[in-house]
Amino acid sequence: MPRSLTGPRRRRLAARLVAAALLVGSVLPAFGIDPQTPAAGPAEPPALTLTVAAAEGPRGLDAALRIVLLMTVISLAPALLVTLTSFTRIAIVLGFLRQALGTSQAPANQVIIGLALFLTLIIMGPVLTRINDDALQPLLAGQLDERQALAAAEGPLKEFMLGQTREKDIALFLELTGRQAPDTPEQLPMLVVVPSYVISELKTAFQMGFVLFIPFLIIDMVVASVLMSMGMMMLPPVLISLPFKILLFVLVDGWWLVVRSLVASFQ
Repeated sequence: MPRSLTGPRRRRLAARLVAAALLVGSVLPAFGIDPQTPAAGPAEPPALTLTVAAAEGPRGLDAALRIVLLMTVISLAPALLVTLTSFTRIAIVLGFLRQALGTSQAPANQVIIGLALFLTLIIMGPVLTRINDDALQPLLAGQLDERQALAAAEGPLKEFMLGQTREKDIALFLELTGRQAPDTPEQLPMLVVVPSYVISELKTAFQMGFVLFIPFLIIDMVVASVLMSMGMMMLPPVLISLPFKILLFVLVDGWWLVVRSLVASFQ
């Protein structure tokens, strides 16, 4: 059992408590705390409000629409690159060339795509220049609105695509869309021109790929016949023909011929 506090001990304890209270009261104001005011509760987090304000006149609405249209064009950029430019034919032909050589990983996909992009810029350079002069710069200068600029940009692009499109493909999509043939090709809608151009490009690319396969196929057949005549049927012919195909391609400067043929096919 604890011993009970006697009179002197009780007085000393009370004096110590009073001294401690005085010390705390003198220290708290130094920290900006008022001992007379009760302690505040936990601070509430700031409120977050979200408001949608109306556009300030036509200009504010035009700016918002331009931002939306810009984001839409950026999201559709890969599809536009494939369907409206020469990229499709170039990428397919380079892919066929790699398969004909028998090198599944050389050149890599990044190299083929990069080369196809730069060749596309070279081929589409005059078209992009006309679009910039006739549509983009007048739009930025305020001389044309968005609809007029879009119509001005369609002209050079449609002229390029129609130069690579077969009439048979155009007639097919005119039939599928239930439209009548216009008086001039320039009056064809983009809904007909774009898919007609794409399937024409696919056919041309496959034709060029077939021509590229012929010399390498002959090398494979010759090597396979020699190996069979020698009784080496267990040896894969591809293993022997691959160095000869690479040697033939290097001796004739194959990359120069392929790139030159691709660019010339659009002129």
